[in-house]
Amino acid sequence: MGNRINLSERLKTAASYLPAGAVFADIGSDHAYLPCYICQKDDQARAVAGEVRVGPYNSAVSTVKFHGLTNKVDVRLGDGLEVLSPNEVNQIVIAGMGGSLIQSILQKGIDKLGTVERIIAQPNVNARNVRRWLRRNNYMIVDEQIVEENGHIYEVLAADKYAEDPFEEELLEQQLLFGPILLEKKPSAFYYKWEHELAKLERVIDEMKKASEKNMDKISQFEMESAWIREVLGR
Repeated sequence: MGNRINLSERLKTAASYLPAGAVFADIGSDHAYLPCYICQKDDQARAVAGEVRVGPYNSAVSTVKFHGLTNKVDVRLGDGLEVLSPNEVNQIVIAGMGGSLIQSILQKGIDKLGTVERIIAQPNVNARNVRRWLRRNNYMIVDEQIVEENGHIYEVLAADKYAEDPFEEELLEQQLLFGPILLEKKPSAFYYKWEHELAKLERVIDEMKKASEKNMDKISQFEMESAWIREVLGR
């Protein structure tokens, strides 16, 4: 048995949403640190570590062997949820990718979600796409956290099948952007993130307005989002 694994804060946060005795898949598992971390701590837990690239797949296999967890963590090479059989797992973790890619992985593998009760997602960007997909497919957000680590901000979402819908129709687009629960909690990292996002968005709007051919629809949308951010920041 290898040494205890120390996870990054973002992965530790994602791992905290797995229940005792989890039977889960970690998609895009890289070195399989998260599955090994969980299975070291919880003797009843079992995991599939999925990786699409050969290099990270080999790294994951090595990690699992080093920690003596080959009977608990099954490393598989394949694209997204194709590494799973239908009804094989009860939870899915997808961390460290863009929101559009996470959405695409879930949509392409929707036939593998039959017994999946919880989806835990950590999009690096565009969490809005993930929230929208989850809600449309009856995975309702039950908690969200925002983690600051090494100068980067990460959002972690946990969604349960057929849980109570936290969204309100009249605030839907704002809640998709900010996160319905993060919008209620507003931790300090939330303000840090949106101060930076506002500055970026206003630079983009300025550049778009200078263009010879102006996309007025896009400019209007960005100006509306800028106003939402200002309101949330209390400006």
